[in-house]
Amino acid sequence: MPGKKYKVLVVDDSALMRKLLTEIISESPDLEVIDTAVDPFQAREKIKELNPDVLTLDVEMPRMDGITFLRNLMRLRPMPVVMISSLTDQGAQVTLDALETGAIDFIAKPKLDLREGIEEKAAVIIEKILMAASVPRDKLLRKQQQLQRLQQRRDQYTKEEAPQPLFATTDKLVAIGSSTGGLDAIRDVLIGLPTSVPGVVIAQHIPGAFSRSFAERLDRILPLRVEEAYEGAPITTGRVYIARGDRHLEVVRSGAKYVCQINDGPLVNRHKPSVEVLFDSVTSAAGKNALGVMLTGMGKDGAEALLRLRQAGAPTIAQDEESSVVWGMPGAAVKLGAASQVLPLAGIAEEIVRWSK
Repeated sequence: MPGKKYKVLVVDDSALMRKLLTEIISESPDLEVIDTAVDPFQAREKIKELNPDVLTLDVEMPRMDGITFLRNLMRLRPMPVVMISSLTDQGAQVTLDALETGAIDFIAKPKLDLREGIEEKAAVIIEKILMAASVPRDKLLRKQQQLQRLQQRRDQYTKEEAPQPLFATTDKLVAIGSSTGGLDAIRDVLIGLPTSVPGVVIAQHIPGAFSRSFAERLDRILPLRVEEAYEGAPITTGRVYIARGDRHLEVVRSGAKYVCQINDGPLVNRHKPSVEVLFDSVTSAAGKNALGVMLTGMGKDGAEALLRLRQAGAPTIAQDEESSVVWGMPGAAVKLGAASQVLPLAGIAEEIVRWSK
């Protein structure tokens, strides 16, 4: 809304981190830090008193950890939350827990010089907090309902129940791109796919420390085999490859097969992995035998490449605005005419299955 400033509450036990985040957030004319809190107990009282629009929440805090507080918050008073997490294996697991619990996005703390590292990310931090603050309450509630359904599925499922995929070469493949909100969206699409689906390749904007944990987490709950992509990995029926968080993923032909190629080139559209890089490689390798899918995400990475994929004769799908956490990337694709279909998240898996048959 014109003239509106979103109210931000910064929750972190580190005085330096509270100071740095307050300075950065205050640079935006659209954000206002209304207060800070040193732990979840203080945060709880300030939420009641000040009614903030968005929280930044540290994962590791005394008296109560950030995940426990987030679960309570999302159950009693759902609101947009951006997590602050460390770039470690443990930090990856906790951050993925936070996103499953209801956090909108996360900001990764630098491993070394905190001040310099955070200040370098100032523009991204502001962008993420602004985006989270603007997410409507009904989307937060819908996210909670989806998480409940996921938990019910987990309670009923073991990996051994699923038939193992055949390692057959397929002429078809599915390419998916996503960013903010994409971890949930990818999971929801893959849950609806059978083991007979053509191979799937995914570029999700994610730090390098997180992509393997994300792939392993999906592999535990899906009949499909999900892995972090590696050089020469065969893209075959029932297999899903997630791009490494610090590398571009490309698809190339090797004889009659598609295989993964890992590329450590420069950032494209500010990202590595980039959806643009993945989709362009799929256009070259598979053309009309591919299906391109653009899911929720901030920015426009991959939109022009999805258009080129469609122009090569491939069907293309963009997630609709209502079901997207952020309609940046799919919205940009729709505006370019890159999507042959615009579908709600719940209908995308069904369309992939229909196309694959």
